[in-house]
Formats: sequence, C-alpha cells, structure tokens
Amino acid sequence: MELNAPILVHWIDLDLLARLGIAALLGLLLGLDREIRGHEAGFRTHGLICFSAAAMTVSIIVLHAQIGGERADPLRIFEATGAFIGIIGAGLIVFSKGEVRNLTTAAHLWLAAVIGIACGAGQWPLVLICSVISVVMLSLLGWIEARWERRRADADDMP
Repeated sequence: MELNAPILVHWIDLDLLARLGIAALLGLLLGLDREIRGHEAGFRTHGLICFSAAAMTVSIIVLHAQIGGERADPLRIFEATGAFIGIIGAGLIVFSKGEVRNLTTAAHLWLAAVIGIACGAGQWPLVLICSVISVVMLSLLGWIEARWERRRADADDMP
C-alpha cells in the first residue's frame, strides 16, 4: 500500500494556521448567540464543527493536490459535511407541546460548517461576508423577535 508523504510539523505555515484558527474563532463567535440564549449547541459545538469542516476541507485539498487529482473528488467534502450536520441537526430538533424547538440552532450549525469549509478553502471574501451577515442576522433578528414576542405577550395580557 502506498501512502501520501507525511507533512512534517515544521512545514506548518501561517496560511494553514490562519485557515484553521479563523474557522475555530468564527465558530466560537457563531456559538455565542446560542450560548447567550441558553440553547443547545453553544460555543464548543459551533467551534468544533466550524474547525472540523475547515480541517476536512484543507485535508481534501491537500490530498487532491498530492495525488494529482486522481481518485479524489474534493466536492465530496460538502457531501460528507452535509451528512454529519444532518445527523447532529436531526438530534437537536424536537417537537414538544405543539412547538418545534432548536430549528434555528440546527440551521446555525449548518452555517458554521459552511463557514468552516470556506475557511479551509481559503475563500476569505466568502468567509467575511457569511460571518458578518450571519452574526448581524442572528443578533439583530433575535432582538427584533424578542421585542415582537414581548409585544404579543403584552397584547394577550390586556383585557
């Protein structure tokens, strides 16, 4: 059996550290919203998923280059990530007392995985745009949703 050449520790470069480190930090930032709101899958889960997706993406890109594009399809990383997140998301989503719970958290994990893939591929404009829009959307829409629900509760309490 022939294996690819090992990558020695002294070959770790700033580009690799940036791709993986930024993915980990952004995953933690994405998990902040869930953590603050007391939902399942907070800091650690989002951070690990984003970091793992980046690591898988870097690995498949390197393997694809090392074997000259033969016997490897780098697009399978999306397929595998989708399957992993689907399993985790399905475990999070529950239907209780007529309400669906953790749907946003499951979608949020999918987003963390996509941002991780973009970090691993070094697609920095995509990473920046996705991160900013998602954090603003989650924070701003969370605030608007809370106000909306308070208003609705206040209106229900009135005689």
